[in-house]
Amino acid sequence: MSKITFLGAGSTIFAKNVLGDCMLVPSLQHFELALYDIDPIRLKESELILNSVKQTVGSSCQIVAYSDRKQALRGAKYIVNAIQVGGYDPCTITDFEVPKKYGLRQTIADTVGIGGIFRNLRTIPVMLEFAKDIQEVCPDALFLNYTNPMAVLTNVMNTYGGVNTVGLCHSVQVCVKDLLNHLGIENKGVKSKIAGINHMAWLLEITKDGEDLYPTIKRLAKEKQQEKHYDMVRFELMDKFGYYVTESSEHNAEYHPYFIKSAYPELIDRFNIPLDEYPRRCVAQIEDWQRKRDEIMASASLEHARTHEYASYIFDAIENDAPFKIGGNVMNSGLITNLPKEACVEVPCLVDANGIHPTYVGDLPPQLAALNRTNINTQLLTIEAAMTLKKEHIYHAALLDPHTAAELSMDDIVALCDDLIEAHGSWLPKYQ
Repeated sequence: MSKITFLGAGSTIFAKNVLGDCMLVPSLQHFELALYDIDPIRLKESELILNSVKQTVGSSCQIVAYSDRKQALRGAKYIVNAIQVGGYDPCTITDFEVPKKYGLRQTIADTVGIGGIFRNLRTIPVMLEFAKDIQEVCPDALFLNYTNPMAVLTNVMNTYGGVNTVGLCHSVQVCVKDLLNHLGIENKGVKSKIAGINHMAWLLEITKDGEDLYPTIKRLAKEKQQEKHYDMVRFELMDKFGYYVTESSEHNAEYHPYFIKSAYPELIDRFNIPLDEYPRRCVAQIEDWQRKRDEIMASASLEHARTHEYASYIFDAIENDAPFKIGGNVMNSGLITNLPKEACVEVPCLVDANGIHPTYVGDLPPQLAALNRTNINTQLLTIEAAMTLKKEHIYHAALLDPHTAAELSMDDIVALCDDLIEAHGSWLPKYQ
């Protein structure tokens, strides 16, 4: 029996979506769905829920929960990764509260910025432990990474872990549909091209029945900016740089030096920026799960309809040799020619029986490549810090982060990094 292993299976709803999708795909019916999580209670809950889905949909997939990670991985053909090292409490709280003491505010803090740097530093060692196990027990497996910070973790698994890894993010999947819905434009007949880096990929082309939609999009976006709405940061970036960016306004507010500025507090209201958004979401998700858990657990026949998650479509494309297109995060092997070759980029990819094939993009418009490089700088120096265990590279990553550098002095950035290292304690390896 072939095996799909889900690491972080205690993310119950996401595991239900991804593996429930697999249970609906004929080509995957002979697979074992292997569940692994460090939390035995959440692992058991996911096992029970997935067995309920299995009964309802009539799948012949076998569901097995493992307490031993290496055994969960042994013989896997595909691996799905959805871990969060340190969780909401204590690590996410630390990533937000310590920077506040320096006057540095954040919205999501899971990609770049000071929060993204430290999320990487505590996650990379765990990912490399995964890579060791994979090299030993399933070296040919395809690793699907859903965990943020996407670009850095996918880069590390490919470059240092020696694992065939593609990073998958929802932002590319929903970008065009959500933009057009927001502006009241019919989605039928629309074609688009997206490329860049994760959370900062660009809608390079968008046409409807062969006609360029950008003039209409920009006109309607300017009209929208007259009133408060949820996407004001992205519309402002499009106005100034010419292109729409894939990830949400709350994310992009902290990827650039223009929006969250203590010297200009009025920008927060002007662009409707939700500071401390991710902690609020965490609390809401925890409370929502506590409310729904007993009801879901008590159901003997949970329904499931196939979602838009890429995983099951990728597996099916490989098993059936039926080509399928995705937006994937992969190493920049000459794909985007004006971004560093060491970077992880997000580009269109074709999937078939031979695996995942990234497509050539060429040069991005120069202003877009320049914006991407401001984030790539911090990503690559974060990797340097993690792989050398040299504290100086943590400082370098933070000093070059656009938002952090726009708000704090060099001395304060170094002091903040030291405070975060101390606050995270054993969640981080020892840095010299």
